[in-house]
Amino acid sequence: MAGDQRVAALAKVPMFSGLSPRHLRKIVKAAGIDEYPEETEVVREGAYGQTLFIILQGSVRVVRRGKTVSHLSVGDFFGEFAVIDDRPRTASVISEGPLQCLVLYRDDLRKVLTSDPGAAWEVLVTMASRYRAD
Repeated sequence: MAGDQRVAALAKVPMFSGLSPRHLRKIVKAAGIDEYPEETEVVREGAYGQTLFIILQGSVRVVRRGKTVSHLSVGDFFGEFAVIDDRPRTASVISEGPLQCLVLYRDDLRKVLTSDPGAAWEVLVTMASRYRAD
């Protein structure tokens, strides 16, 4: 997947939606690409995590307390709070077929945001406006 497509995928994540394309490119540059075979538990409910996943290819099912609660596919994301707060995952996420994700690790995101206060501020503004709307 080309860099521009990765930037577009990242822009769909609510906490990054207020960032400029320049800021998004910096974050994408720090991200990796992971691939998983069918029926792989990408994240486990109750486990601690420090990663955000954006689905580039494939789909997953989200399982909470043993029950499937949703399905996610290309352009969807999961783990957005774990990348910030390092708390236990609220659900398991299992690949439904071959899966490719853009993966952003907490430490990499921290480096990008601490090196660019403007980007960090935009993330905070976006998150605050989402919480006010809820």
